[in-house]
Amino acid sequence: MNLRDRMEWLLRMSLLVFILGAAAFLSAVTAIRFAIRGSEVELPSVVGKSASDAKALLASKQLEMRITDRVFSELPANAVMQQSPPAGEEMKTGQDVRVVLSLGPQTISVPSLSGESLHAAQIQMIQAGLQLGELSTCYLPGLPADQVVGQDPPAGNRAAAPRVDLLISAGDPPAAYVMPELVGLNEVDADRVLGSSALHPAQINYAPASQAPSGSVVQQVPAAGTRIEADVAVTLTVAQ
Repeated sequence: MNLRDRMEWLLRMSLLVFILGAAAFLSAVTAIRFAIRGSEVELPSVVGKSASDAKALLASKQLEMRITDRVFSELPANAVMQQSPPAGEEMKTGQDVRVVLSLGPQTISVPSLSGESLHAAQIQMIQAGLQLGELSTCYLPGLPADQVVGQDPPAGNRAAAPRVDLLISAGDPPAAYVMPELVGLNEVDADRVLGSSALHPAQINYAPASQAPSGSVVQQVPAAGTRIEADVAVTLTVAQ
């Protein structure tokens, strides 16, 4: 085989290797894309189906069902009211589909809870087949602490869910004071000023301070003029 024939043979072999390599690469890409697409399924609609039927349908698609809430509705009890994501979306197998189940039609009238203590309100809700929902508190001067001052849904209404949100009085707001200026006073005078303001130092730190007389306050926390409550910790730094 002369040199020219050898070169032509090498060129043909190189071309053949390139074609085989390209084919193998395309096959690998196709297989990977098929594997990825093969792990995705189209989410079916389960709204209106019973919980057991919905779970079985999702299981047939290799999806899991997770119940996130139960609310009253005109649908039969344990029927799926909502699903997330919505039907038609592509999901990877093994993922959760979140559903809200129906408790059936609401037949319970919400009792009046305003004016009751929180404990008494909870007892009434249990007796009515309801549950405590979100609990909020606020300071209300003149009202005792732990008294119900608001509710949602209002008394006499029928709730969309078996929960009643309550607003509870926290009683009178705590006394507030304005932090006095203590920097420059000696430790004894600073303690006296705090005492006259119904405050007291929670911590006193001692540190070298060449520009201040020994025993004088060189730093305070909170700063002077700050509005604080009586139980706020006051920290003083005193020059050694």
